[in-house]
Amino acid sequence: MLSRRTEDYLEAIYQLSMEKGYTRVKEIASKLKVKPASVSEMMAKLAKEGYIVYEKRLFVTLTEKGRAVAESVRERREILVKFLVTLGVPRHIAEEDACIIEHVLHPETVKQLKNFVRFVEESPMDPKWLSHFRKFCQSGVHPCKASLKVSSTKADSLVV
Repeated sequence: MLSRRTEDYLEAIYQLSMEKGYTRVKEIASKLKVKPASVSEMMAKLAKEGYIVYEKRLFVTLTEKGRAVAESVRERREILVKFLVTLGVPRHIAEEDACIIEHVLHPETVKQLKNFVRFVEESPMDPKWLSHFRKFCQSGVHPCKASLKVSSTKADSLVV
């Protein structure tokens, strides 16, 4: 299993090289908010392990192996963001949290989160349980219990 730091580098390279097909050390350093020397050190390691092609002072590009890891990390992050947004977490916070969480989840957990997100996305319209959850988050009262209280109050007033 790769370290969080390694995955972050591979994902950054992936994102930065989307347009041109490659990126440079200074762009990676800027994106990850680290010194270019730190990036150069990591690039040498990633090249040695077969994740990137690194031409010193010229360019950095992902190998198929590196691209596969970067795409996997990106997919985990996107699933987590969608899940957290579904729960009502503001998008900017969901993105921050997903960046942290994506590195520590078991693959089986990610698989089930992916299934859940797909299930919600493919549900017709706004599923009743999801709108109930949103109401619960706003009021702190389950909508079904609230309607039961109203019904029992009406029933009590009918019995004299």
